[in-house]
This record gives sequence, C-alpha cells and structure tokens, in this order.
Amino acid sequence: MNSSRRPTGWLSQLTLTDDNGETVGGVIDHRLTRRALINEFRRGRLRREQLCDAHPDLVRAAKNFGDATGVKCPICVQDNVALVTYVFGPRLPSHGRCITKPHELEEFRQLAQHTEQQRNTDYSSDQSSSITYTAYVVECCRSCRWHHLLRSLPMATAPKSDTESTRRRSRR
Repeated sequence: MNSSRRPTGWLSQLTLTDDNGETVGGVIDHRLTRRALINEFRRGRLRREQLCDAHPDLVRAAKNFGDATGVKCPICVQDNVALVTYVFGPRLPSHGRCITKPHELEEFRQLAQHTEQQRNTDYSSDQSSSITYTAYVVECCRSCRWHHLLRSLPMATAPKSDTESTRRRSRR
C-alpha cells in the first residue's frame, strides 16, 4: 500500500489505481490496441485518413475542455494530444456527458457510489443488474484529428462479496 497520497488532478483521477495505490477493478486499458494501430500506420498498412477521422464535436471538446498532455501525437508529431473524458450512465444523454471541469468527475463518482450503496441496501433488487456510470478517456490530436480510446473505468467500486452470498451461489 502506498502511504503517500498522489496529487489530485485530471490525470490522477483517471488512472488505474486509487489514491491509496490500490488497483481499481473493472478498468479496461486500450494501450495495446493503440500501439498496434500506430505500428500498422508506420508500416504503411493504414492511411492517415483512416486514423485521423475524429468527430468535430470531439475535436471541439479537446480544444476547449481537454486536459493537455506532454505526449506528442503519434501520427502527425506536431501537436500534443489532449485527453477528453465522457461519462455514460442512467439519466444522461445517449451521447454521454463530456466532463468539462475537474470537480464534475468527482460529482459523478460520488453519485455512482451513492447509487451503488442504495442498490446494496435494497434487498429486493437483483444483484446481477448493476446500474453504474462509466467514464471513457479519449486522447485526441487537435491538429490532425487523430483519436483513440485510452481506457474505460467504472465510477463506483464493485460491491464486496460476503461469505453468505458466496455460500448461496455455491449451493446452486
């Protein structure tokens, strides 16, 4: 366990570990897919037009609300990529909600945890149906319109399984 707390910010809130250094469950990291696409482009098997096709709204969000990084775009190598975060879940538009301020992400995390706590205390609800918010972090180049999904992560922690529910499942 990590005894020192990391600084709070956009990037530290969207990592694969929590503030205590514990691995967050349910995180899907897409770095290997990203690396494979970049390698295919560099080998000449993919054209730039096939990769640099970000939706105008994503490019606009990257310019106006994106978290600037020090990572150069692997396609054009002219501009740094920006990270854009979208949250999907109940009572949100079908296209998700773009996180424009750092405190919004924490608000969604608290709302997701509150929803998870309500679901766990309501014994009549089905434990297999989990309604949660999911954040998707996309990197986008503002110059050439290259984009790639970096990771998706649940906004609430998975419920701890108690020994009684484990016993019930093993009897089935």
